[in-house]
Amino acid sequence: MKRLNVKKIIRNFLVALICVIVGIVGGITVLMNTDSEIFAEKTNKTSEVALVKESLKELSEWTTLKYEYENVIVSRTSKTLPLPGNHDINYAEAIKLIEYSGYLKAGTNLKEIQLILDEETKQASVKLPKSQILDNVAETKKMKVEDIKGNILSDYPPQTIIDEINSNKKQLEEEKINQGFLEEADKKIKIMVTDFLASHGYVVSVEFY
Repeated sequence: MKRLNVKKIIRNFLVALICVIVGIVGGITVLMNTDSEIFAEKTNKTSEVALVKESLKELSEWTTLKYEYENVIVSRTSKTLPLPGNHDINYAEAIKLIEYSGYLKAGTNLKEIQLILDEETKQASVKLPKSQILDNVAETKKMKVEDIKGNILSDYPPQTIIDEINSNKKQLEEEKINQGFLEEADKKIKIMVTDFLASHGYVVSVEFY
């Protein structure tokens, strides 16, 4: 009888041990599957955000605001002959008419976009850098320079033309900024980004920093 009881105890112990081992293995499997699902979900979300960001970067050229202009400058140079009594005589005045065209571009750097997508609520939160001037180009190869006044003694260095154009470029840029050119660029970018994400089913909020 004692031998039977010992065998019975051993058998029951082994059965219990096997059950514990099976339970532990099952628990580990469940945890691993859960972690895998969570990791896969995070990976999918990260991949989706990255994909949307890349798509938005491709819109960079479309989101810039361009202002084309034509300008005319009247440029003067002269030589003076000093005379007693603080009286100077201009004896070699040169006047040139400079016609040129150019453009301004304003926009933001979409590579610095901060994007949060919520798949459950279909909410998209977007933060973008404020617009800035990206290009200020004067097409000097197409410019026209007309002599209005001058003579053989006149001295008008070619660099003066470039200096005049650069000075006017800067002045025009400041005028356009004061007129709200950068704010117009922000509005254009906001509309483009909102429409793009809305086409993917998101309700979009856009902020500039």
